Amino acid sequence: MKNIAVVGATGYLGAFVCQSLREQGYKVRCLARSENKLIDEGISPESIRVVDFTSPSSLEGQLVDIDCVISCLGITRQKDGLSYMDVDYQCNANVLDEAVRADVKKFIYVSVFRGELLKDVDLCNAKEHFVDYLKQSGVAHCVVRPTGFFSDMQEFLDMARKGRVYLFGDGSKKLNPIHGKDLADVIVDSINKGEVVMEVGGPQIFSHKEISELAFDSLGINHKTALIPDCFRRLALWAGKRLLSESTFGPVEFFLTVMAHDMVAPSHGHRTLAEYFEQLNTKSAEINL
Repeated sequence: MKNIAVVGATGYLGAFVCQSLREQGYKVRCLARSENKLIDEGISPESIRVVDFTSPSSLEGQLVDIDCVISCLGITRQKDGLSYMDVDYQCNANVLDEAVRADVKKFIYVSVFRGELLKDVDLCNAKEHFVDYLKQSGVAHCVVRPTGFFSDMQEFLDMARKGRVYLFGDGSKKLNPIHGKDLADVIVDSINKGEVVMEVGGPQIFSHKEISELAFDSLGINHKTALIPDCFRRLALWAGKRLLSESTFGPVEFFLTVMAHDMVAPSHGHRTLAEYFEQLNTKSAEINL
């Protein structure tokens, strides 16, 4: 397989996937709602298809001659009135339907680690609806399930900068987050492999408390961590689900839910969270000069 389409190419992970594909000699076609960011990243205009993922007619013919589709498409911040079901399920379903019409050989979809067990969370429910649809499509596929991105861990660093990190419970839940480029390399390697599901974590396992300590250490300041009884997390989930809109509460619901679970998957990659925090601190210092 040499001709690869990346869906959601302007997002955090999608950009890394495009980079990894180019490094490994694949011919890349990027599908996105806007071309500006892709052009800024050095992708040639002839490799870009500007589409409206909510409109099946906009996708017609965009996957002709494509061997494999990699979809990183999903909502991270709800800004345009669309729901998780609108994007994480329906937009991906529209792409898959077009892939079937174009006789695409394989479809790789990035979901969430343990997502199949977290269907009471709106984000996971929408993603798993699409996973079910993908399984029924008859297309060879792989569902990639990352534990979490380094970029998600920036919340710990942001709290540390303000002087205190707040954790639920005793801070002992564990995870091994992964850098976006390391995950992208795993995804690209899966193109010619036969796995149907790939659970992917980073090279190091941390407790939440250890991540907070790493954040403080990267800043060179004293550790100040506040442990909040888990009943308050459960109360926030209960109240938020009933009182707030999905667009407001959705990202918070996902965060509060996964904070109560160990999120440890097989180790991949080599980039470390300490290096990532140092890079963020360097950028912050440059901005403040």
